[in-house]
Amino acid sequence: MKTIKMIVAYDGTNYAGWQIQPNALTIEEVLNRELSSLLSEDITVHGASRTDAGVHSLGNIAWFDTNARFDAERIAPALNTHLPADIRVLESCEVSNDYNPHNIKSKKTYEYRIDNRDVYLPTERLYSYSYHYDLDEKKMDEAIKCLVGEHDFTAFSSVKAQVKSRVRTIYEAGVRREGDSVIIRIAGDGFLYNMVRIIAGTLIEIGNGRKEVSDMIKILESKDRENAGPTAPPEGLVMLGYEEL
Repeated sequence: MKTIKMIVAYDGTNYAGWQIQPNALTIEEVLNRELSSLLSEDITVHGASRTDAGVHSLGNIAWFDTNARFDAERIAPALNTHLPADIRVLESCEVSNDYNPHNIKSKKTYEYRIDNRDVYLPTERLYSYSYHYDLDEKKMDEAIKCLVGEHDFTAFSSVKAQVKSRVRTIYEAGVRREGDSVIIRIAGDGFLYNMVRIIAGTLIEIGNGRKEVSDMIKILESKDRENAGPTAPPEGLVMLGYEEL
């Protein structure tokens, strides 16, 4: 028995997220199916991040156990010949049998992209949230920096988040504008269900003047989801990568 680690990139548009669901196609289901066919045994992959429906990734981590006599490094190119065009394994390698990213100190980085122009570009619609009202990215940047550090993020988590603790550490965060795109970037040791999208929705309300920069701290300290902004749509969110620290 050996354990294989893979770095997986995908366009989440056509999938109901990462995790297997009974009546919808997911990234995990496709990987399980194609790996089982390739290696001629039942394979179950595990993911470092369970991205939501419509969310994209440039570097999620997956791992699985196998008895197949197949060189670990060859799994990625071999698997890619069977995967649909919107999923690719960037690399594969063998790791120790006790490998589990959930038990390793790590940094996960996400970006949320807003197409901030009067009329959205059709080519951006699957990878950005189209928002045509004016946004003040400087206020948004000031506000998101209030979240850096270790905090209880209950106010920025969905009621569906079934976890023992809602305390997370944000290592870095910022908002910048590139032309008509407003880009939110945030990196931390982990994120609660819908956390990044709720933060994005709150920042949009700060950027459009409905909330003040000072409200970010008040919302965080309230630990009340009702005080934060709406959950921003999924298409603007991409997981950039996962880094072991």
